[in-house]
This record gives sequence, C-alpha cells and structure tokens, in this order.
Amino acid sequence: MARATIGEDQLAELEIRVRGDVIRPDDPGYDDARAVWNGMIDRYPAVIVRCRGAADVIAAVESVRGTDLPVAVRGGGHNVAGTAVCDDGLVIDCSEMTGVVVDPEARTARVQSGATWADVDHETQAFGLATPGGVVSKTGVAGLTLGGGIGHLRCKYGLTCDNLRSVDLVTADGEFLTASADRNADLFWGLRGGGGNFGVVTSFEFDLHPVGPEVATCLVFYSGDQLRETLAEYREFVADAPEEISTLVFAGEIPEEELFPAEWVHEGKFAIMGCYAGPTNEGEEALRPLREFGEPIADVSATMPYADFQQLLDEDYPDGMRYYWKSLYLDGLSQSAIDRIAYWAATAPSPLSTVDIWQLGGAITDVGVEESAFAGRHAPFLLGVEANWEDPQADDTNVEWVRDCLEDMRQFSDGSVYLNFPGFLEEGEDMMRTTFGPAYDRLEVLKDEYDPDGMFRRNQGVVPTT
Repeated sequence: MARATIGEDQLAELEIRVRGDVIRPDDPGYDDARAVWNGMIDRYPAVIVRCRGAADVIAAVESVRGTDLPVAVRGGGHNVAGTAVCDDGLVIDCSEMTGVVVDPEARTARVQSGATWADVDHETQAFGLATPGGVVSKTGVAGLTLGGGIGHLRCKYGLTCDNLRSVDLVTADGEFLTASADRNADLFWGLRGGGGNFGVVTSFEFDLHPVGPEVATCLVFYSGDQLRETLAEYREFVADAPEEISTLVFAGEIPEEELFPAEWVHEGKFAIMGCYAGPTNEGEEALRPLREFGEPIADVSATMPYADFQQLLDEDYPDGMRYYWKSLYLDGLSQSAIDRIAYWAATAPSPLSTVDIWQLGGAITDVGVEESAFAGRHAPFLLGVEANWEDPQADDTNVEWVRDCLEDMRQFSDGSVYLNFPGFLEEGEDMMRTTFGPAYDRLEVLKDEYDPDGMFRRNQGVVPTT
C-alpha cells in the first residue's frame, strides 16, 4: 500500500477544485485506477486525480507545485514504459478527456489528450479524413504524438507530430499555454517529438487529409525460412515504392490458430503489413508485389475501411499482458543486418514476441531536421523489438532477449531510438543525448524555462540544468 505523501489539506483543496475524481489508496476504485495496460507495471500512487478538463489539470499541478512529490501523467493509451503511474506520488489522469471535434471544411480536428486513435478515427472518418496515427487503435493520441508518431500513413503524410497545428498544455507553474508556429514557437518545436517534458497537454489540433473511407491494404504471411531472401527483395521494393505506401514487417512465431493451418501455427513466420494512401484501384496494384514474394501461408490483404485496418492488431495487445519493447534506427537493411534480424526473431523466448522492421522515408524526410525535435528523420528503417508474454516467472528471460538483441543490432545503427518504444527507462539521459544529438541542448533550454524543477521527470526525460 502506498505511503501517504500528500497532505490532507492538499487533498481537501483538490477535492473542492476538481470536478473529476480524486482517488486515494483507501478508495474502492483505487486498484482499478492505478492499473495500466502493461502488466509488468505495479505501482501505488498516493493520489490519482482523474481530470475532466484543463481546469482540473491546473488544480492538480498547482497542488504539488513547489514540492518534490513524484508526478506522473496518464493519457488514454498504452505507455509501454510505465511512466503513466508512480509510487507515492500524484497521477494526473487525463484518460476521461476524450473529446474530438472535427472541422471538415478546414480539415482540422481538436483532440483532447485522453483520446485514443479509435476515438479520432471514429470522428474523422465520418468525413473521409484522417491524420497519421499509430498502428493499434487503442494507442493514446498524446504519448504517440509527443514522441513523434509512426503509423500507417507516415510515408505519404509524415509523422503524427508533423501534422500538429497547435497544442494546449499546462506548465509546471500551473500556467495554461498554447504552442503553435506563431505562439510559443520554441515550445512548439520541442513538443513535436521531444516527449512529455514540458507540461501536461490538454488538447491537440491536427491537420487532416483525405483518406478512406476505404483503403487498399496488405497483410500477408510467409514462412520464416524465407525471411532472409524476402527482406532483401523487400528492401529493393521500398526503395522505389510510391509515398502512398507505408509498410511494416514483423517476424516471430505469430501463433494465430484461426488464421493458419494447424501445421503452421507454431512455426516461425513473418508478415508484411501496409496500406496505400490513395485511390484503392491504384493501391491494389501497387501493393501486389508484396503478396508475391513467395507462396504465402495466409493472405488477408483486402480493400477495407481505414478504421477497420487501424484495428487489425488491437487483439494482439490485450490489457494486462507483460510487455518490454525497445528500438533502434537502422542505417539500412544490409545482408548482415537481415541475418541478425532473422536470428533474433527465431530465438524469441515467447511465441507472442516479434522483431519488427518499419519502413521510413517519404514525407518524414520532407520536414527539415531542425524544424521539430523529432530525431529519426535520417533513418531509412526503424527496428522494433517487442517482448510480449503472460507468465511473470518469464520476465527475466524476455527482458534479457530484448536487451541482447538491441546490443547486437547497434552495429547497424547510430544508437538513436524512437521515443515511443524505449523499453523501460534504464537508459536515462545518455539515451536522450545519443538520440537527439545537438538538439538535446535546445531541449535543455526549454526544460529550464518551462520545468526548471523537473516536475515532469517520469518520462523519457530531459534533465534541467538547474
């Protein structure tokens, strides 16, 4: 049970000022409120403030201003690293702030910080519009956006953070600010890929693009024995592919009993997944080569509603399972890199784990490296290593596999990582400096200005110089 680290007077004032719930350790809903998606995370905050709007966020921040109480900020989605909850501190929970308002004429959407991509897609697809999100609809908008945002539309329309028009947030001193290209422009630069270091976001404004309601998609599965040969062909395919195509390869056992013949369920496989952000007839032809690299085990490629495609992977990431993920930007897909990827995919201790290759480039590189804090525009591919398992007794084995894989794969990388796949936070400031390079100094300046005491330090943190 958490040790009470916030005074009764503070709690009483919070309960007066906040319209949402103020949840203490002795309250009946406490255990449900502190639980997060990743089953590895088991923390006991002193108080959880379930906010309903910006006023509640301001009250929560002001209640701990000037103290050293740990503060965690929770959005609406996954947060694999577990930074959305803390021991003996305050959790500012925005998960009930899920509003999405679309302006179809201006092609913009205002999205509250507790929304998921399913919430956004539901509203925007009513008008045949979308903004680049993730590849799982239950992912939260806030965390994905602040870390950059790599999704199914990235090569055509860029990162999620590239489509931001403005951000509303509450800073560590309780001030409510709007950041955009015209207002607090330096802060806006840092919020586009620099993580949750500068305040609690209450809403985002996004540009929207014509997408759907139906899109041509690819999801084809091959035998793991073909991985080395096919990745070499895949490398050549994406080098000349139109920007409308964004693809992802994931390799592992993938034991889907309803999808594969019985003799294939527990064999090694890999999948190529992607969509075409353009006319469906063009997309079907453009994606066809991905389905013809060999004899597929299963091919569920189809023209389907964009919102449905966004949800295809949802069931693979249930609440409460155990997750440990890491990433590296790759310099390329050399044959040596392909060989090591195949090795690590085949040695995963859990049948639910995968090694992933994300195609980058396209519109991601249209934004200058100095125009936002996002640090991965230089890379042609992102490597993701996902350990997903159920048995707590297998924690050490799965974590070790991820770490060993990443250590091996550093030979094909400059060592920088995607902020949304960091594993836990063992790397700390060294990882941030390696990832952001010279831009880290600029992030430090922003940290000193907006959070000099490090209130928002339970994340992929920028450390204030003070």
